[in-house]
Amino acid sequence: MKPFFKFVSLILHPILIPIAGTVTYFLVTPKYSPAELQAGNILPVLILTVIIPLICIMILKNLGVITSVFLPSLADRIYPLIIGITLLITVVVKVLPTNYTIELYYFFVGLISAASACLLLVILKYKSSLHLAGMGSLLMFLIALSIHFEINITLAIGMWTIASGLAATATLYLKHHSKAEMLIGFLIGFISQLLTIQFWL
Repeated sequence: MKPFFKFVSLILHPILIPIAGTVTYFLVTPKYSPAELQAGNILPVLILTVIIPLICIMILKNLGVITSVFLPSLADRIYPLIIGITLLITVVVKVLPTNYTIELYYFFVGLISAASACLLLVILKYKSSLHLAGMGSLLMFLIALSIHFEINITLAIGMWTIASGLAATATLYLKHHSKAEMLIGFLIGFISQLLTIQFWL
């Protein structure tokens, strides 16, 4: 079971949440989105939030700054979180205003808030679950999109809820976090998105 749960943790890694939210948005939005607009958002987001962070993580691991891509210790989390927040801010400042989609803009604002809260907890010597923070962020975003566009995406919400449970199970099985750390992580992600929807819902 251990290889399976490691695979689950890998495919549901928080580094994939920004691009997952971006692609999901364009899949469910009823607003007209030309290919140029979609590419203008998806490609930069993919580069800035997946490819560059992966390269940075590999460099940090080779330098011995972090011990694993799962960032098991508090010390492992500081530099990846700082890099991640910087790149998310770059998306908000440089990418989204030129291809303006208000829902995505505030989704990324929520992600920045969640990542910043997780970094603050690390500074305070507390380790929240980044996996569950990502899962909570995207779940709340899906719920908000469903309400905002008045569309039925219950299947997607249900599947992501199951995926969140699977991520939590994998985290517990691999002993990466306690139940309290997972709950706090999930609430950080969920509430960060909840606080932003007042600006676009």
